[in-house]
Amino acid sequence: MLIQIITGTTREGRFSERVAGWVFDHLDQRAGTDAEIVDLRDHPLPFFDAPPPAKAPREYATDEVARLGTTLDRADGYIVVTAEYNHGYPAVLKNAMDWTFVEWTRKPISFVGWGNVGGARAIEQLRLVAVEFEMAPLRHAVHILPDTMIAARQTAEQSVFAPLQPRLELLTEDLLWWATALRAGRSSRPS
Repeated sequence: MLIQIITGTTREGRFSERVAGWVFDHLDQRAGTDAEIVDLRDHPLPFFDAPPPAKAPREYATDEVARLGTTLDRADGYIVVTAEYNHGYPAVLKNAMDWTFVEWTRKPISFVGWGNVGGARAIEQLRLVAVEFEMAPLRHAVHILPDTMIAARQTAEQSVFAPLQPRLELLTEDLLWWATALRAGRSSRPS
């Protein structure tokens, strides 16, 4: 079972590296689960200027898009770690999603967000987008509030996230159940 952790930010000094590391360490301890961080910094894409990917599945406009598409295609499920920028999610994440489509279809997606309200508004928007991708956006999310962000910037210890561990465990259990069910469904009914 491969779960990819998508870093939704690429800005200098970003918080997503800390969060992705915490989520990765959590998933890495689970038997039968492989975790992989997909850092959008490693997938620089132009802004969308090609035929819609839903109309030309897996016919990639550039080598960069092909690399991202084949990377995402391998996953059984996703956890997006995202900041909330101006009541929404980062443009780099939207751009990466818009360059792909079938790679996400019929897979579950969960979220870990941060910001003034724990990234809740960004996560709500991403759930709506995930529905359009024919994904299963899951209910359980982890919301990192500013006090935890401030504490995390003052120490390299992952223990700063300990109060959030039960939420991450709940998210993980739900995501793995859906990933298992939907993988079986995809294999019995290939697209």
